Amino acid sequence: MASKPPAGDPVQDAPRVGPAQHSAAGLPAVAHSLRVARQQMGLRRTAQTLLKVNQKDGFDCPGCAWPEGDERHTAEFCENGAKAVAEEATLRRVTPDFFAAHPVSDLAGRSGYWLGQQGRITQPVYLPEGADRYEAVTWERAFEIIAEELGALASPDEAVFYTSGRTSNEAAFLLQLFAREFGTNNLPDCSNMCHESSGSALTETIGVGKGSVSLEDLHHADLIIIAGQNPGTNHPRMLSALEQAKSAGAKIISVNPLPEAGLERFKNPQTPHGMLKGTALNDLFLQIRIGGDQALFRLLNKLILETEGAVDETFVAEHTHGYEEFAAAAAEADWDETLTATGLDRAAVEEALAMVLASQRTVVCWAMGLTQHKHSVPTIREVVNFLLLRGNIGRPGAGVCPVRGHSNVQGDRTMGIFERPAPAFLDALDKEFGITSPRHHGYDVVRAIRALRDGDAKVFLAMGGNFVAATPDTDVTEAAMRNARLTVHVSTKLNRSHAVTGARALILPTLGRTDKDVQAGGKQFVTVEDSMSKVHASRGNLTPASPHLLSEPAIVARLARSVLGPGSATPWEEFEKDYATIRDRISRVVPGFENFNARIAHPGGFTLPHGPRDSRRFPTATGKANFTAAPVEFPELPEGRLLLQTLRSHDQYNTTIYGLDDRYRGIKGGRRVVLVHPDDATALGLADGSYTDLVSEWKDGVERRAPGFRVVHYPTARGCAAAYYPETNVLVPLDSTADTSNTPASKSVVVRFEPAG
Repeated sequence: MASKPPAGDPVQDAPRVGPAQHSAAGLPAVAHSLRVARQQMGLRRTAQTLLKVNQKDGFDCPGCAWPEGDERHTAEFCENGAKAVAEEATLRRVTPDFFAAHPVSDLAGRSGYWLGQQGRITQPVYLPEGADRYEAVTWERAFEIIAEELGALASPDEAVFYTSGRTSNEAAFLLQLFAREFGTNNLPDCSNMCHESSGSALTETIGVGKGSVSLEDLHHADLIIIAGQNPGTNHPRMLSALEQAKSAGAKIISVNPLPEAGLERFKNPQTPHGMLKGTALNDLFLQIRIGGDQALFRLLNKLILETEGAVDETFVAEHTHGYEEFAAAAAEADWDETLTATGLDRAAVEEALAMVLASQRTVVCWAMGLTQHKHSVPTIREVVNFLLLRGNIGRPGAGVCPVRGHSNVQGDRTMGIFERPAPAFLDALDKEFGITSPRHHGYDVVRAIRALRDGDAKVFLAMGGNFVAATPDTDVTEAAMRNARLTVHVSTKLNRSHAVTGARALILPTLGRTDKDVQAGGKQFVTVEDSMSKVHASRGNLTPASPHLLSEPAIVARLARSVLGPGSATPWEEFEKDYATIRDRISRVVPGFENFNARIAHPGGFTLPHGPRDSRRFPTATGKANFTAAPVEFPELPEGRLLLQTLRSHDQYNTTIYGLDDRYRGIKGGRRVVLVHPDDATALGLADGSYTDLVSEWKDGVERRAPGFRVVHYPTARGCAAAYYPETNVLVPLDSTADTSNTPASKSVVVRFEPAG
């Protein structure tokens, strides 16, 4: 029997702190997964649902983008995947009666945890201008309201169409088609806030803004470097791949400001040995200062260049450009500067170098710890330099591995969700549909917030996600959203963004991954692309939470018909009836998707082409892989300040809060904690268990404050601190972004500590 949602918000004023753990998964993960699943779904539905997760005839887990191998376990999911599925397949319901009982002001005062626990939204609801609560509305009227507001705009560029990484390929393709037929490239997405820096760096250096490795490459690597990533919480199924690599003899170096349980020891719940003892993963832990990664890789590159026979000269000569300029810059790398930037000692760097030189096949994996700094793009370029030097791109067991978080964030970009689309993509789109797409660039996330703030954008539509909680500078972002004429959210469940509205607002409830999708053309399936460019089908198996739900493709198709009217020659009604017709069009527009319907029928799907990986063909401006030579940067810390990184707890997926614990870090019953090294805490007068306000400092002089955080003495890197988002997003200035990519610099925020008020 599933349990009821909490009636009131749990008190989070006094989080309890115990010892951090030194292993991940195992029996505690199994027990916690089943407990959450039972609470949300009940026993029968738990079995019915979890046994279909990530199966070839099942649905893709909405929890992350980690790929599956050809051989699947019966239980092909992790703890956080089970939580994600349980919250979507929950038996709890949010009906119009709920909205009648809870005005928007009440919702705005609730925590994200409480909102998410209420269950699935069952009907479209509308907040009229001047009203204090949402009310039920028909789908027809909802689309009329959107059409009214879009039709009243002075320019199509006054509309913003945001996409979350959960959106399927089919829905994403339709959304970008609709937006461009409407007349705008304002298509920001969650990539703008996470791996935009990766895409920018990789497109420039190797010509493809995606990773170049497969699961098999990880399994056969000699050395895997994991930089700025916590797979134990954020991508737990990755631990199985690392375990397999270790069993084949691989070495693992982790580079992170915090020790993470998942990289210390993995207790694989699929095997008796794993449950009882587990596998130690880390061979070397480099506890780096926040933002010191570029300096580290630059020094390693210098040392490789100085080692006789270490450079793959044949590869460099045949496949790269810019080597001489890069080598000259690398020769200037300084030991003292590097040790200051990284906080490491010389012996640790030399140990890492020895492991690098002993490896013939090296993979570098990374996530937000590398992508959310001012200098993130040159940092990732330096990682590429590191791999190019020894020919570690386009070789089995080697390559770049940016690990994506959202389950189809990579696929959405492939489908054209991008504010700066390539001319070739637009040419193909226009030819296929007989439209004229705009050629000027649109708004990314940060620019969209500025446009809403300044009155340059008036309608905001989000396909999934929790935009207000995911974005930086919370006070600025919320004021910007309230400045809109209309805000629209296509959602499965409640979140903070539904309580921060424009003058008018709509919530449009949609099918989830777990739901059966039956249209006029019969039962449908959608497709997704994982972090390693594998495209596969996803088929829900549950009766939808309400007969009033529409699928994402159906919502976009009906919206387009309402807004564009009979003047549109695009067959929107046909697309809604049969998603195969969408895939036919994708096959003629998006390279790599030729014969899409025939190929997706193969169990497990197909892998998209990748020139650098497949044939060492680099589609860059030079026709080769490009070495780069950017100046080394790292954050400078004023005296009496610490450098804060925002991060997830183990009971959270992006902005979705599953619970109030962080089991691996020893935190229970609360989220407003700040992790500080004991020596730094002593120097700053911060007693363990005391309460403090976090105040960020940036060049604009604006005070940004996150009040009431419990100090936790924790073995972070010296000079560094850590706290959970979205609670600390208020500290990240909107204009503090990465060069080139414009990604918010959420991993390097200068903060001071003041007594809690």
